[in-house]
Amino acid sequence: MKNSKKVCITKNGPYLVSGNVLLAKELSIAGKSGEPEKWKKGNKYPKQESCALCRCGNSNNKPFCDRTHAKINFNGTETASKEAYLKQAEKLSGPKLELTDAQELCSAGRFCHLAGGTWSNVEKSGNPKSKKIAIQTACNCPSGRLVVWDKKTGKPIEPKFKSSISLIEDTQAKVSGPIWLKGGIELESADGKKYETRNRCTVCRCGNSGNKPFCDGSHIDCEFDDGDESLK
Repeated sequence: MKNSKKVCITKNGPYLVSGNVLLAKELSIAGKSGEPEKWKKGNKYPKQESCALCRCGNSNNKPFCDRTHAKINFNGTETASKEAYLKQAEKLSGPKLELTDAQELCSAGRFCHLAGGTWSNVEKSGNPKSKKIAIQTACNCPSGRLVVWDKKTGKPIEPKFKSSISLIEDTQAKVSGPIWLKGGIELESADGKKYETRNRCTVCRCGNSGNKPFCDGSHIDCEFDDGDESLK
């Protein structure tokens, strides 16, 4: 069945969300390593059939649009590739796992830094502990830049998500992160063309990404803050 949940990008304006999508905060939590290691559910927003989410980063009613984009002449031009993920990704092969890595999609979540890095653990995936860490860290990558594949079955190992939208709060860097689309939500460009529908991807909400509509980590450099209490 086709997923009815959809995000449409408007020209120099907000993301129009339809399909009664669950919207909630989600916090990245650092562990003993000092790097992000797990996700924690945050506050949920009341369900609504549709809404407009701010894309310029300057709304006074975040995460919702208040038309500030028009007042500041926001340039939301989309520059990201519409090629399928696998056409953008490089491959790394280990004993038990293969890793695909589309660097352009990186949203600087930093889960991949744990225990020597996802890449190193894929290369050592003959070791059960390294294999487990590689899977954990790749699956925690919100943007879907990193995907691990089981070499025996040839299938990707993906987290199981219901169709929903999370607003990321990076409690380690003390910044508000991107909008996290989960569970195969359709993403449509302002020109009516569709990006590949994926299990997970992150779209910019600070307004500063150089790879719009996708997040490129610019929220960290510009210290984007939506006022969430978890960042204080």
